[in-house]
Amino acid sequence: MAGQLKEVRNRIKSIQNSQQITKAMKMVSAAKLRRAQDAIIQMRPYAQKLQELLSNIVSNSEGDLGMQLAVERPVEKVLLIVITSDRGLAGAYNANLIKLAKATIREKYADQQAKGNVTIWSIGKKGYEHFQKNNFKVTDTYKDIFLNLTFENVQAAAQAAVKAFENKEFDAVEIVYSQFKNAAMQAFVVEKMLPIPKVEKKPGAANTDFIFEPSKEELVAELMPKILNTQLFKAVLDANASEHGARMTAMDKASDNANELIKALRLSYNRARQAAITTELTEIVSGAAALQG
Repeated sequence: MAGQLKEVRNRIKSIQNSQQITKAMKMVSAAKLRRAQDAIIQMRPYAQKLQELLSNIVSNSEGDLGMQLAVERPVEKVLLIVITSDRGLAGAYNANLIKLAKATIREKYADQQAKGNVTIWSIGKKGYEHFQKNNFKVTDTYKDIFLNLTFENVQAAAQAAVKAFENKEFDAVEIVYSQFKNAAMQAFVVEKMLPIPKVEKKPGAANTDFIFEPSKEELVAELMPKILNTQLFKAVLDANASEHGARMTAMDKASDNANELIKALRLSYNRARQAAITTELTEIVSGAAALQG
């Protein structure tokens, strides 16, 4: 009985230690989330307006105005930029992103994958480790971006993707990432990066008429790469905020689960201790009665 009580005490102590870690991780993630949330909230309207502007220009352009980044061609080679996190303990965050990337390959690019023509650029170590382990064609060039998250580092990845598309190394580029909604909710999405998607015109809708200064050709050539850089940077900021939100939520739930376990173990401990005391009292009473007899 004494051994059983000691075992329960040790389990309670172990869970309490784990709970201290989960509470500390929740606090750290909450602090990081505030900064990450401010960054994406400030960035999102700007990035969305730029993307809308670019899509409208592409949709209303006639002929070749340096629009090689908007040219649709038969998709033989595909690039997926998959944005995961560097660390785990974020619930199903990374698993959901990896699952979405695999589903995209299976449903949209099965033929290209069978020919070995689907390449993954992983931003974040967790995605890279998984895809490498499972024999996907994955590149580690940009997996450490979160170690030093700056616009310049993300811009390097975006420019490399643009250059590869221009050189016809890839015929389509898509981003798999998590859009930040709030601390407890993320939306896992696949977003087309290249070729630049056109806005679908509604029947009877008038064309958007822009006045260009300088010329349309010069402006498009200047704007396109910058807007694509911004699009990828927004996705990375979204993913960064989503990761911290997911981790904060996961650690909060882990702390609550630890509380429930501790309550159950304490109840079990008290019952066992009460049973031990009752047994000892019974033995004492029985011994006293035997002596009196």
